[in-house]
Amino acid sequence: MLLFFASFVQSFEFLAVNIPNMPLHIRPETSDDHPAVFTLLGQAFRDEPYSDHQEQFLVERLRESDAFIPELSLVGEVDGQLVGYILLTKIQIRNETQAFESLALAPVAVLPSHQKQGIGGQLIEAAHAAARNLGYGSVVLLGHAGYYPRFGYQRAESFGISLPFDVPPDNCMAIELVPGALDGVSGMVVYPKEFEG
Repeated sequence: MLLFFASFVQSFEFLAVNIPNMPLHIRPETSDDHPAVFTLLGQAFRDEPYSDHQEQFLVERLRESDAFIPELSLVGEVDGQLVGYILLTKIQIRNETQAFESLALAPVAVLPSHQKQGIGGQLIEAAHAAARNLGYGSVVLLGHAGYYPRFGYQRAESFGISLPFDVPPDNCMAIELVPGALDGVSGMVVYPKEFEG
């Protein structure tokens, strides 16, 4: 299975957030955005040591899958330039007797020229809000242990959830978008086949 680390509403309308000297507009991706998103992903992960540098192709595959939710494929713009992207897709958490629906966060990306300005965090918060508005209760991710806890992510194993990757437990995380959403949930995350490449 593909190994990667992510770095760093219903009809969801433009969401303006204020970053110092930088008005960021977050909205659902359209088909016209696809070429710019492809380029952005390539640039954002180019120097990421824990990336396989295939995130742009993963997104292309996921757009064609049953796991894709158009309202949870978001872009961020500054002065009309696409500078950030985030995607949440459907996954399952399965044990021997049950399967639970959740979401995977992968990828979140910001153009190198706009990194370390809070854009990634605003994309994460917007994606969480959009997912919550659509009725989803949790998100799972594989990512940097020093970054995601600031948004409320905890080790997935604390919820009884495991990921199918041979990586440190600190990098396998989950969040309840709704309090109690993961009560009684346990098992292994099952990703769509598109994650396998």
